[in-house]
Amino acid sequence: MRNTIHVMIKPAGGLCNLRCKYCFYADEMHKRKTESYGMMTEQTLEQIISKTLAGAKEQCFFVFQGGEPTLAGISFFQRAIALAERYNVNRCAVEYALQTNATLLDDVWCRFFAEKHFLIGVSLDGTKEIHDANRIDADGNGTYDRVVEGIRLLEKHKAEFNILTVLTGSCAGNFRKIYQQYENNGWHYQQYIPCLEPVGEKRGGHSWSLTPKRYAQYLRTAFDCWYWDAISGKKKYNRYFDNLLLRMDGQHPEACGMSGHCSIQYAVEADGSVYPCDFYMLDEYRLGNLNTDSYDELDRRRRELKFMEESLAVHPDCESCKWKALCRGGCRRDRDYFEQGMGKNCYCDAYREFFPYAWPRLQLLYRSLLAAIE
Repeated sequence: MRNTIHVMIKPAGGLCNLRCKYCFYADEMHKRKTESYGMMTEQTLEQIISKTLAGAKEQCFFVFQGGEPTLAGISFFQRAIALAERYNVNRCAVEYALQTNATLLDDVWCRFFAEKHFLIGVSLDGTKEIHDANRIDADGNGTYDRVVEGIRLLEKHKAEFNILTVLTGSCAGNFRKIYQQYENNGWHYQQYIPCLEPVGEKRGGHSWSLTPKRYAQYLRTAFDCWYWDAISGKKKYNRYFDNLLLRMDGQHPEACGMSGHCSIQYAVEADGSVYPCDFYMLDEYRLGNLNTDSYDELDRRRRELKFMEESLAVHPDCESCKWKALCRGGCRRDRDYFEQGMGKNCYCDAYREFFPYAWPRLQLLYRSLLAAIE
C-alpha cells in the first residue's frame, strides 16, 4: 500500500490534432519501435484504475495527458470516473487533472470538467503572434484563437484551470508582454516550463530553442512581475517561485525538478505500458505493463534501471555552489546528455545569474509571509 499514488495516463497516446514544432513527445514517439499505440481500450483503463486504487491508502491523482487526451472522447472519462468509484475500496481521495490544447472543448466538455472537479491545464504560449509561430494545426495554421475560445468556455462553466506556457526563446524574450496579457484576462494561475530539445541532440539548434541567456532573462523579468504583485497584494501563482518559498520554509516542493531527485511516478501509454516519467517514455525505460504487471513489479524494474539513483548524481561544480540548496540541480532531463551521461544542468548559468538577483527580495517576501501568519 502507498499513501499517495500519482499516475499519468495517455488515453490517446501521442495522437494529437496539433503539430507543435517543439513537441517533445512527438520526438520520443519517433525514437520508439512502436510510435503510436492508438487509443486506450476500456479493458486497459480498467486495469490501470483497479490496480492503482487497490494500492492507494490516502490519495490518488489521475492526470490525463497526450498528445491530446480529449481525442479519446468524453465517454472515456465518464467511464474512468465510474471505474474509480467502483474500485475505490479504500475510500481514498481521488483527484483528476487533464492537460489540453483546448481547441476541441465545447459546452459539454466544460460542464463535465466543472461537475467532476477536474483541474484543467491549458497549453497557451503567450500572445497570438508568439503562440501561432509554434503551436500550429495539421494544416500549418495558428491555433491561438481556438485556444482562447476553449478558455472562455471553461470560464463560462466555472471549471478550474491554469495556464501552462512552454518557454521558448521567443516567450522568454517577451515575458512582460505575455504577463500583461494574462493579467488583462484574469489568468492568475500560471506555470512556465522550458522547452525540451530532442533526445540526444545538441541544445540550441532550433528556431524555438531556449538558451541559458534567454532563460536568465525570463527568470529575472518573471520574478520582478511576481514579486511586485505579491507585495502589492495581488500575488499570482507561479509554480517555480512559489516552490522556492516552500524550499526556504523547509517544506518539500511539489515540483519534482526542485527536489534534488526524480519522484516516483507512473506514466502510462495507451497500451498500458508504464514509464518512470513523461520525459522518458522510451523503449529502454519501459517498466512493464499494467495489463500484466503489478505496481511492485514496476517498482522493481525502476530499481533495476537505477532511474531515481541516477537522478541523485551531483555534479562536482554543484557541491561548492552557494545556491545548491535552492537549485537542487534541476530536472533530470535538463542534466541528461544521454550517450554522454549525466552532467551539469544546461541552464546552470541562468540559475547562477538569477539567484543572486532574486535572493534579497525572496528573503523579504518570506519574512513578510511568516509575519502575516504569526
